[in-house]
Amino acid sequence: MTKKESIELSEYERQRQENIAQRDKLLKKLALDASSAGLGPGQKPKPAKPTTSHKKKPAVKRVKEEVLPRRTSSRIAGIEADSEVAKRKAEEEYVAVQEAARVKRQRISGPLDLSEVQVAGKGWDKNENFLVDVVSRGAQPYERTFGDEEVKETTDKELRALREKMSGLELYDGFEPNRIKITPERIYSLGFHPTASKPLVFAGDKLGNLGLFDASQSSQPKKRSPGPIKTEDADSDSDDEDTSDPNITTFHLHTRTISSFQFSPHNPSHLYTSSYDSSLRLLDLTASSSTEIHAPADPSLDEPISGVEMDPQTPHLLYFSRLDGHVGRIDTRAANSVDIFALSEKKIGGFSLNPSVPHFIATASLDRTMRIWDLRKLSGKKGEQLPALCGEHESRLSVSHAAFNAAGQVATASYDDTVKIHTFEDMGAWKAGGRELTAKEMQPSTVVRHNNQTGRWVTILRAQWQLHPSDNVQRFCIGNMNRFVDIYTSNGEQLAQLGGEGITAVPAVAQFHPTNDWVAAGTASGKLCLWM
Repeated sequence: MTKKESIELSEYERQRQENIAQRDKLLKKLALDASSAGLGPGQKPKPAKPTTSHKKKPAVKRVKEEVLPRRTSSRIAGIEADSEVAKRKAEEEYVAVQEAARVKRQRISGPLDLSEVQVAGKGWDKNENFLVDVVSRGAQPYERTFGDEEVKETTDKELRALREKMSGLELYDGFEPNRIKITPERIYSLGFHPTASKPLVFAGDKLGNLGLFDASQSSQPKKRSPGPIKTEDADSDSDDEDTSDPNITTFHLHTRTISSFQFSPHNPSHLYTSSYDSSLRLLDLTASSSTEIHAPADPSLDEPISGVEMDPQTPHLLYFSRLDGHVGRIDTRAANSVDIFALSEKKIGGFSLNPSVPHFIATASLDRTMRIWDLRKLSGKKGEQLPALCGEHESRLSVSHAAFNAAGQVATASYDDTVKIHTFEDMGAWKAGGRELTAKEMQPSTVVRHNNQTGRWVTILRAQWQLHPSDNVQRFCIGNMNRFVDIYTSNGEQLAQLGGEGITAVPAVAQFHPTNDWVAAGTASGKLCLWM
């Protein structure tokens, strides 16, 4: 670089510095002028104090939320990725999260007040809440809800006479109930042989056993072999040692639960049984043989059967229901003659044919509905046909069973703690597939409050009608969680509450004799209770 160029650059630099100085001077002058004119920024005036005093509002209590460990950025913290420090930091965060989750799941051992642990809904009041009526209906063993006082206070003469008659049934005294173990396991189905000469009780249990007990027998003293005389001081477990055990016959007919059985109305020596092992069998008491009459063609198919009924007017038609929501019809005269109807998307717990007009069928399902079907009219293509739906009624919770009586009434038991009675008049005059019941016609004519909360270890409670009552008064029986059996009329009037000493479990599976005023009930331990 030449000397002349260095001098020129120095002059240029000097000129630039002068320009900068002039600009700064001008900016300062403009700032001073604006401040004197009141245009510049000044101090914010302090807000005036309020003239009136206000009380401080109480602070709103906030629920302390659980604070989980906060994630932090390794990059901002200056930690290199994949370094030992980063790995240690990740492990510590993982341990902290796991510890927080463990504390959240940890059991609380102390007492809890519902008002303190409520997380949703309106405020809890222990005296006024929707569970009061449910809790008050819990099982209270041996606590009667109907007895002699109610019978004495009855003003209607006919009703009082009927109550005295049914309440007068006495517990069978041939053997104590805890000694009549009719089946090895829990009883699921029970019934009388139709003969009126003596009480013959049959029961099916959880493992496929069918027990038979003849209640015409009574306990007999045991024959003792010669030996030393027993003194009063000798140890004795019970007086039962001095009497013989009841004679009970048991057959192992199925490999799983016997869910239902029915005697043929045309041949009392024929007993049809249904089982969760997907089969139907015919037990011929005369021939002493049991034959399979229906089962899936593929042995690997699992199609548990929940109920079976014989057409009372057509001796060769047999109906059954399955847990997958299907109902089947079998013509016993022809092999493999089975019609299957898909009547529900969920489990059908029970069904019933109208004894007077058996082409009408009532089904009870886990989908909370009770439906009436007309089997005379089928619609749909072959293999997918359905009977005509006359009407349906929906309950608040699932419906366990539906039972027809000869008067055209259907009794249902459901988990909303009710027994509902639906009355359908002149069903014999209904046209085939042409009757569609309105919602009003499907409403129950009578609703009986009844504790149906059986739980896991007690068989589901079912209302069962007496098939042919001698006085033509329609009545049904149902197990009571307080270890009784309740009897009601079709109008919901309670007639009796049967109990007695020696009943140590809930007699859940209750059934009338078809004609005689005999009632039998079975427990979860396989014991039999009988009133006559």
